[in-house]
Amino acid sequence: MLPLRDNNPKSKPAFFMWLILAINVGVFIYQLSLDEPIMQQQFILQYGFIPRLFFANPVGNAYRLITSMFMHGSLAHIASNMFFLWVFADNIEDRLGDMKFLGFYLLGGVLATLAHGLFSLRSPVPMVGASGAISAVLGAYIVLFPRCKVLTLIPPFFVFWLPAWFYLGYWGVLQFVEATSGVIVGNQGGVAWWAHVGGFVFGFLMVRNFTAPAPYDDKQPF
Repeated sequence: MLPLRDNNPKSKPAFFMWLILAINVGVFIYQLSLDEPIMQQQFILQYGFIPRLFFANPVGNAYRLITSMFMHGSLAHIASNMFFLWVFADNIEDRLGDMKFLGFYLLGGVLATLAHGLFSLRSPVPMVGASGAISAVLGAYIVLFPRCKVLTLIPPFFVFWLPAWFYLGYWGVLQFVEATSGVIVGNQGGVAWWAHVGGFVFGFLMVRNFTAPAPYDDKQPF
């Protein structure tokens, strides 16, 4: 299911959401500009999050917790992540405020990356992508705006307005099922499912700590 847009108005432009999106796109364009595939691979190895390297030397590799958030492995990877960011993050920034949103996004991404690392301690495979931080945004959205509607495309051509609590609840359950299935069968595949789960849980549990209650909060789950 692909979210096309929501019906949740905002009071001001989402400066940091657009800045984060622009940085992600800029880094991806830079990756593509590297002449040789080996250079692109070296770039990912240098700045992606590699669990085995990080846990062997956390201080020396701490920068990877941030840099990996702004890198992507393919056009489809960055397109899907940026689309979710565009649909949901503007309202979270509007509700939290610019600087609190930035802190929330980065902290959510760091903890999501660590969640992935804890289930892949010895993995030499680099993890890249904004999906962990964006998962934190989704977890926050289901808390703050559960009754808002999300225009959803169900392939090949069905389009429905779904409540955010249903759409994002289904998405969160799906991430958990995929993550635990990978542990059971011993195969995590190419998707950092535990980063998604970790980010979503962080956003769901912690977003209230980043903002004071407001009269327009949509607190009811149904």
